Formats: sequence, C-alpha cells, structure tokens
Amino acid sequence: MSIIETIEKEQMNSKITPFEVGDTIRVHTRVIEGDKERIQIYTGIVIARRGRGINAAFTVRRVSYGEGVERIFPLHSSGIAKIEVEKRGSVRRAKLNYLRTRKGKSATTVKERSAEK
Repeated sequence: MSIIETIEKEQMNSKITPFEVGDTIRVHTRVIEGDKERIQIYTGIVIARRGRGINAAFTVRRVSYGEGVERIFPLHSSGIAKIEVEKRGSVRRAKLNYLRTRKGKSATTVKERSAEK
C-alpha cells in the first residue's frame, strides 16, 4: 500500500450510513459561527454520486420556497455529523438530472423502493 493510500484511509469516515441515488436523506452538517458550533440539517433527494475513496461526493436537491436548491457534499468531510435515510427511492438512472426541469410535487418525489430490495 502506498503512502498516499494509507493517509487517505486514515481520513475516511467509517460511520457512513449506506444510501443510493433516489433516496431522501437528512444531512446533519456542522456549522461553526465564531466560537460556537451547531448542527444544521439539509433534507432532500440524492440526485448524484461521484468519485470513489476519499474523493467521493454526493449531490442533494430540495425545493425551498419554490426554488430548486442543490448542494454538493464531500462524503468523508469532517463537516458532516451524520446522514439519515428518510425514504428509499427506486430509480433506474445513476444521475437524476431530469428532476431539475420538474415543478411541484413531481420535482420532490421518486418512486418508493419495495421492502424486498
């Protein structure tokens, strides 16, 4: 194992909840304001995952006050306190870019995954 791989392995977060594209998740992020630290929750649908290893990232989309908002999170960031899966989604694509053109409820929902999977 090379030196770079060992350093990356030390920095990877091992307590990550498994989730997939199409799932509705809640990302608890640490926000530091001055000398205080608090947790802020960002809820939305995972529309993309990219990278592997320490470079892995995922994109979460939500509609806030009628406007679509996307945020990209590094998966192994120290700024993420935890990830909770609210709903499991059943999708047939790796990237859900088509949700960007939708309006209303169809922009925020995907088919729910059955219990057997």
